Amino acid sequence: MKDINKSNVLKVPPELISFLKEGDRFFIATHINPEADALGSALALSMALESLGKETFVYDRDNVPEFYRFLPGYEKFKNSTNGLQPSHFNLILLDCNSLKRAGIEGIRFDYSAVIDHHATEKSTTHGSFGDIRWIEPEAAATGLMVFYLIKDLGVPITREIAINLYAAISIDTGTFRYKNTTSEVLRVGAELIETGVSPAYIAHSLYETWSKERFDLLIMALNTLEIRDDVAIIYASKEMYKKTGANPADTENFPNFPRMMKDIKVSAFFKEIGKNDWKASLRSKGNINVAEIAALFGGGGHENAAGFEIKTDLESAKKSLLKALSKEKIHS
Repeated sequence: MKDINKSNVLKVPPELISFLKEGDRFFIATHINPEADALGSALALSMALESLGKETFVYDRDNVPEFYRFLPGYEKFKNSTNGLQPSHFNLILLDCNSLKRAGIEGIRFDYSAVIDHHATEKSTTHGSFGDIRWIEPEAAATGLMVFYLIKDLGVPITREIAINLYAAISIDTGTFRYKNTTSEVLRVGAELIETGVSPAYIAHSLYETWSKERFDLLIMALNTLEIRDDVAIIYASKEMYKKTGANPADTENFPNFPRMMKDIKVSAFFKEIGKNDWKASLRSKGNINVAEIAALFGGGGHENAAGFEIKTDLESAKKSLLKALSKEKIHS
């Protein structure tokens, strides 16, 4: 298969290429509660840099969820910096652009680069972090950006790298169903398949390997469904985790289920993370920009998928969200 037309692809900043070629040790970090784009992008870039003789340390504050442990090299992830001197490393922050989002505030690094595709974080007070910043809000996934970065580094894309990148791009495009699925995205996907990726294997691993505990938790969450006009709300509490034996990481993809109803414009999933402390995940259809809604609460994300944290009781959290959505006049 011929390489993708260079005139139609994301442009990697030359200074980022120089930074990666000249440095020897890289601390690769991504956001807390990681999903496939964060995990796959970090692993793919680590493999590429190590093939160039670089040393990498791959970090996430949270463990890799069990259902993502099909990703080649997932064992590379560490959730502790004990015994490490980060100041001897250059930082690469992937799929987010603040130290807070990665849970590594207070850690000092020699030099830093940010690679991210989240639009709302570009203009926040945290958004100025990074000596080198490559932010592409139009990119479908950070994995897509890392694909071009690896190509520009001159590193051959192995099957292991390809699986990580394909999973990264798949999760952020809804397995090529969302409106960010462009012809460019499909061409990149095809090139990764040519490298040895099995789309069926990736789709099965992402969506058809649930534990019974996770399925039981989904049933309980769906039974909390409330519909207010064209907004659907569900939640999962700590008590529900205890009853089912599932855990908060198992709730990934839960926000997408209520959105399946034809008359629903926005779905909201509230996940309890502490006493009077909830993580809200928003999904929308069409041109309803939930990233702007999330930004009102100090969060962010993409136009049709975003989130925020809110510290209050659940009913107050719901009311605050509905009020914000009403002000944005999403209702027909």
